[in-house]
Amino acid sequence: MQLLHRGDVGPAVAEIRNTLAALGLLPAPPNGTATGPANFDAAVEHAVRVFQQRRGLITDGVVGPATYRALIDARWRLGDRSLAYLVSKPISGDDVFALQERLLELGFDAGRPDGIFGWQTEQALRSFQRDYGLGNDGICGPNTLRALKQLAPKVRGGRPVYLREQEKVRRSGPLLRGKRIVLDPGHGGTDRGVTVGGVNEADLAWDLVRRLEGRMVATGMEALITRGPHSCPPEADRAGFANEAGADLFLSLHMDANSAPAAQGVSSFHFGTGNGTTSTVGEALAGFLQREIVARTGMLDCRIHPKTWEVLRLTRMPAVRTEIGYLTNPEDRRRLLDPAFRDIIAEGLLVAVKRLYLLGKDDQPTGTFTFDDLLRHELTRAEGA
Repeated sequence: MQLLHRGDVGPAVAEIRNTLAALGLLPAPPNGTATGPANFDAAVEHAVRVFQQRRGLITDGVVGPATYRALIDARWRLGDRSLAYLVSKPISGDDVFALQERLLELGFDAGRPDGIFGWQTEQALRSFQRDYGLGNDGICGPNTLRALKQLAPKVRGGRPVYLREQEKVRRSGPLLRGKRIVLDPGHGGTDRGVTVGGVNEADLAWDLVRRLEGRMVATGMEALITRGPHSCPPEADRAGFANEAGADLFLSLHMDANSAPAAQGVSSFHFGTGNGTTSTVGEALAGFLQREIVARTGMLDCRIHPKTWEVLRLTRMPAVRTEIGYLTNPEDRRRLLDPAFRDIIAEGLLVAVKRLYLLGKDDQPTGTFTFDDLLRHELTRAEGA
């Protein structure tokens, strides 16, 4: 679809205005019908920004593919329509997300709630229907919906899908050898990302991923990269690549930008809706990444944040996106251009992954664990196994 932004007019803008009004972000037109040409004005831009912020999207006030899909999904509430698994064109929406959350609360494994009615959601729904004496047709219609609303949650102490993530990390042991991680350098191809003074995000992210890949391979890990140097897959394809690979972790690397040159620092993002639904392992990994990079570089700590970006929402394993510095900040840009600095970042990222699997055992203070220490630890533990 074409990008829609301030100044645009036409039917597509009318659809956006009506959707924003239905979500309570714009005043509803008189009698429910708009008059005159639909204009993407300052009020629409502000409403789009508010919506993007609520949904964990990039807050630019522009309606692109991701924002448009989120707007369409947001119109649906559980009960508005029957839900079923359609192989050729899966149903998506906030109603599907609510169904997945409800099934998880009742103890049925619908997988990570991603708002897409897939095979695992259907199986969880069929199990629920069978256990509660309903026709197990895998369709969420009026009778099934009534039963879902009447029952009290069974699960306590955390969402089961995230408890399973934690248990998988615990059982996999402290060694990195044999673990599979997907590395995702942001942008690529014709999309160069943030570009300042001839320096672009895509090339820096690619270089950083290659440095990290080499270190991971040296530990015995299997590191897979989502793109080549001249391609830029959509976020959904990057997540799909990781899912098909059966990755243990997913790490996406980016650099940031801001209209204020003083903006600087590092921040990390994990899957979370802001209302209690959070990947606990993703959150833990994001915290380790932040602390290691900040301790090793002295960069400003912009903290960790929950987001629903596609690479975080659609991956079926713990996933983190880290924004390492602002290319619009002269000091961050200068440091990122230094290969030695990128080596420090790569070492910090690898050690953060190691800390996740150590579970607090045989650990060292943040920022002091070196690559050589890590290799010795891997060798010692492997010999003692």
